[in-house]
Amino acid sequence: MRLIGRALYRLRQGLLAIISHFRAVDIGEAAEVLSPPLLALFMRMRRSEQHHCLRVMRMLRAQGHDNKDLLTAALLHDVGKSRCSFGLRERVMVVLANWLMPRRARRWGQFDGTEWQALRTWRRPFIVHQQHSTWSAEDMLAAGASPMAVALACRHDEKLNGQPQNEEDRLLMLLQQADDRS
Repeated sequence: MRLIGRALYRLRQGLLAIISHFRAVDIGEAAEVLSPPLLALFMRMRRSEQHHCLRVMRMLRAQGHDNKDLLTAALLHDVGKSRCSFGLRERVMVVLANWLMPRRARRWGQFDGTEWQALRTWRRPFIVHQQHSTWSAEDMLAAGASPMAVALACRHDEKLNGQPQNEEDRLLMLLQQADDRS
């Protein structure tokens, strides 16, 4: 049953990505939270990722969360994907590989930051998928995001074990829950 649920979740994500190409993005909502340099990062993302990040932020706001670091991370946690193109077909390939052969997919996504030619090979989607959290954090830090927002974006794909141990973990859990539902 869990497998069917994940498959339906991924199918929904794909459909939302396709539909988002035909819908305008309400930049005003992002501009309420982000400084101009951070808004420029938001604008760099694909329209489908902008819609996704806005949905994450809206879910958090609907639950009564107004922590600026949390909302900033919600809006920019996937901005690292904008460093390299990462289309729907490649996302499907990564999802399937992670499902069918997770260890190989993780190995294909390894990147030490120096082998830039690997981004011109078939491994590129795996690298982008695995590295985008780090890249998001780097870009956010360079654009002046707070240390907490940077940490949340950097850790958004990290699995938390047990209960949150501190405020960062608590905010991370909220971000992950909203991200997983979006």
